[in-house]
Amino acid sequence: MTAFRAQRPLTAAGQEDALARLGAEVAQLRQAVGSHAVVDQAIGVLIPLYGIGPQDGFEVLREVSQHTNIKVRALAEMVIDWGLGAALPPSVATELDKAVQRHPRADGHPDPPQEAG
Repeated sequence: MTAFRAQRPLTAAGQEDALARLGAEVAQLRQAVGSHAVVDQAIGVLIPLYGIGPQDGFEVLREVSQHTNIKVRALAEMVIDWGLGAALPPSVATELDKAVQRHPRADGHPDPPQEAG
């Protein structure tokens, strides 16, 4: 059993510090939610094009990110743009093709994936 302890009221400076910490935390959470949505959209581009599952789609993005030294969110934005008709940089297209080949198609179909270039 825990004893109840009354909290001391925060000073004006303590309140300002607490508000600043909460503001920073809210900003970080907003950025994380936004990044998550962009990555999910990019996975949504990869799934029908390559016949891979969602988990493999994330792994493909992660692997390409590591091999190209591009942050996952920035890479996801490139993939979304590519899905809308933009060209991928040649190094990204090459690494995307390699990464996809390392992951089985979700539908079990033996056809090779489409080229990213």
